[in-house]
Amino acid sequence: MDVSFSVFDTLIDRSNMSSDKWSKYPESVIPMWIADMDFDSPDCIKKSLNQRVNEGVYGYTHTPKALVKAIKSHLSTRYDWDVSGAHLVHLPGLVCALHLSVHVFSNEGDGIVVPGPVYYHLTKAPLASGRDLLNVDIVIQNGRWVPDMTQFEVACANPKSKMILLCNPHNPGGTVYTKEELLSIHALAEKYDLVVVSDEIHCDLILDDLPHVPFASLNDDAANRTITLMAPSKTFNIAGLGYAFAVIENAKLRQAFNQERAGLIPSPNMLSLAATIAAYEEGQEWHKELLVYLKSNRDLLAKRIAATPLKMVHLEATYLAWIDVSALSLDNPYQFFVDAGVGVSDGKDFGNPNYVRLNFGCPKSILDQAMTRIEEALIKHKFM
Repeated sequence: MDVSFSVFDTLIDRSNMSSDKWSKYPESVIPMWIADMDFDSPDCIKKSLNQRVNEGVYGYTHTPKALVKAIKSHLSTRYDWDVSGAHLVHLPGLVCALHLSVHVFSNEGDGIVVPGPVYYHLTKAPLASGRDLLNVDIVIQNGRWVPDMTQFEVACANPKSKMILLCNPHNPGGTVYTKEELLSIHALAEKYDLVVVSDEIHCDLILDDLPHVPFASLNDDAANRTITLMAPSKTFNIAGLGYAFAVIENAKLRQAFNQERAGLIPSPNMLSLAATIAAYEEGQEWHKELLVYLKSNRDLLAKRIAATPLKMVHLEATYLAWIDVSALSLDNPYQFFVDAGVGVSDGKDFGNPNYVRLNFGCPKSILDQAMTRIEEALIKHKFM
């Protein structure tokens, strides 16, 4: 399949869009930090939004049946996971659900087990609620980032432990956990009776021929102890619309979650509902082409990185490269990249200052320009 799709190669000027991504740095710096792609969203989403806006009345809106049907179909088709509409909880975002889950299903002083380095809200949520963060190292095994299972059991066995916060596919690092790996984690959750909150927001962004296995789909026990968090936002580049959903099959957990969110977390924006329906019903071809393009960008990035002192473990999923800069022995790796004109995410925010995270969800010409700047900086400072 040709990867030179005009919709992904087209440069879009976001300077007047109040974009978080494009407002953080001076114009001289290419922003490649926050998980926000620089691609035009699918035409079906834009059409759906325009139709809804043209209706002219924007009152309180309940969840349409079409949305529940679209989500159920999406989960069944892609993951062979049959979910009841009654088990869905519709939310204005995934981060608030992470924080709420920690608040609802644990108490102050409880232990929360988190494999990392990891997306920073999985560590912020426990710390902000006065919980004990029980870190489990993600280590490289056979060219993949996976949890140290010895550490994992020690953390789960801690009498304080009440919950596991899991990120699958893992961000950063891009690991797509196998069913066997997830079953090993589930065995610990079952043995020590822990709630599992599984952040699966990147599950539709798998770049290799690998299956995503929702943690809750492993078996009945997993379904009964898991809060699964998903969203179309990263996949279809609609994060600003604000929609995510939780799958909570356990009625007691779902009731506690909904009771605690009342009055604190609002319903999703009505435009986000229309966009999600369109994405899941009509966005498949765009999504297929996106994955081909992102895979090409990943391979280009990996090839360029391999010719430098930098290192990057093969990325199975996401558009977020986790780059090892330790060979440079820099006091501030993040600033080195910014000074080179590339605005990456600082690895210390995820748990390791010797890494940076680079977002390659952008036109290939921008990625090429960014890598050229990095290479020139490495040459200038005699690292190459």
